[in-house]
Amino acid sequence: MQSEIGIEKTRVRRPMMRGFTLIELIVATTILVILTGLAIPMARVAIKREREHELRHDLWEMRDAIDRYKDAADRGAFQIKVGTEGYPPDLDTLVKGVDVSGKKLRFLRKIPTDPMTGNTDWGLRSMQDDPDSDSWGGQNVFDVFTKSQGEALDGTKYKDW
Repeated sequence: MQSEIGIEKTRVRRPMMRGFTLIELIVATTILVILTGLAIPMARVAIKREREHELRHDLWEMRDAIDRYKDAADRGAFQIKVGTEGYPPDLDTLVKGVDVSGKKLRFLRKIPTDPMTGNTDWGLRSMQDDPDSDSWGGQNVFDVFTKSQGEALDGTKYKDW
């Protein structure tokens, strides 16, 4: 009996092998590749959606400034040129402002950067321009649009917003 106990004590027990098998590593890598492949298109859509949101905001901000300029001109707060219909001559006028009783009345802090084109070169329309035209007659600024030829997630053209 003692000899049996001694033999068991002298036996060396191997520790259990720990780690991943090759098959487990291949399966885990495959799952990661599939998840990454799904995440990249979703990230692209999220980025495009954010740019579209920013474009809508910038267009709203500039159109609101044009409307406030027009309202002030209609109230007679400042002198306007004949034939401008009370609209600003350009976007810079909204930023630089106009003199009203010795004070500068500004309508925009700065011309926003178009998120689709990456610059501040916006398309402009005047009252005299054809509504579907992409060219500006130069008389006044009635509306603004992006010069991007891209298409939105909803299928509309950005320049038609």
